[in-house]
Amino acid sequence: MAGQRVFVSGVGGELGTQIASLLEDEPWVGALAGIDADPPRSRFKRTTFHRIHPHEHDRIVSTLIDFDPHVLVHVGVWEPNARAAPRLAAELTDRAATSILGAAAECPSLEHVIVRSAITIYGRDSLTRPDEDAPIRPTSEWGRTVADIERTAASVAERAGVTVGAVRLAPVIGPHVPSPLGRLLRLPAVPFNVLRDPSFAVIRQNDAARAIVAAARERLAQPVNVVASDSVSVSQAALRGRRVPVPTMGPQWPFARRLAHMAGAPIPDHVAETLIHGRLADNGRMRELLGIVPEQTTPEVIDSLYGWPSIIRHPARKQVA
Repeated sequence: MAGQRVFVSGVGGELGTQIASLLEDEPWVGALAGIDADPPRSRFKRTTFHRIHPHEHDRIVSTLIDFDPHVLVHVGVWEPNARAAPRLAAELTDRAATSILGAAAECPSLEHVIVRSAITIYGRDSLTRPDEDAPIRPTSEWGRTVADIERTAASVAERAGVTVGAVRLAPVIGPHVPSPLGRLLRLPAVPFNVLRDPSFAVIRQNDAARAIVAAARERLAQPVNVVASDSVSVSQAALRGRRVPVPTMGPQWPFARRLAHMAGAPIPDHVAETLIHGRLADNGRMRELLGIVPEQTTPEVIDSLYGWPSIIRHPARKQVA
């Protein structure tokens, strides 16, 4: 298995950069290459980076086919209101998936595909913790997007005669990670559903990266939920960060979303579902399928979110002649 060629899409983002950096230290990985519209967040030791926009279909296809990977790790997805507005995020994600996964099917050496997915694929349900056998019933744009990615990857894998695994991540939060949920929780006031105050779980970007690398190493051939243990309610999360929980119900939600947008934290529909219905999933198969468990619990990830330094503005000083 040593000397495997691995190609990582979305390598310019915080998560993709960390995944590539971890893969560089894997003994089974030989040549390593990545692609993104933006440059990586840190220097790579041996990863070849290709800066290509999702609209450049022909360049993406030729780059991937020329590299001819054994393993494709597809994390080139745009969460709504993370790095792009919802409509643009959906367009970029669709274009990237079509070009990258389509080209992968033409690579003669391809053996395995790993795709980034999300627990939003199960739809809104805070009363249970769906496991990987639960029906796929997305009720948000982000949920439908990752469901489409999984279907496309499965179709490509069947056509190419390779295996495919889907890593269904809880909301990813961590330093420098563009997260609409993270931005919202850092506002001075955080709206929550006063009728239920539902619970949610997250995953720190370090653990998400470790899980995706483990999925590639173990040749994951099915979906797996990657979720930090324990959970918090929305009001509990706000209080942990000394924010003001704002009781919200019914017709007050559209007004709360407008205020959050004006404050610089737009609330896409999948984050609104988290606030109103919660967001949980069962992570019981992580150890069995990936051989790892998250290093941080959900409360610890939330605490680290509020531990990030805020911008401190100092008035300009007059120069002394």
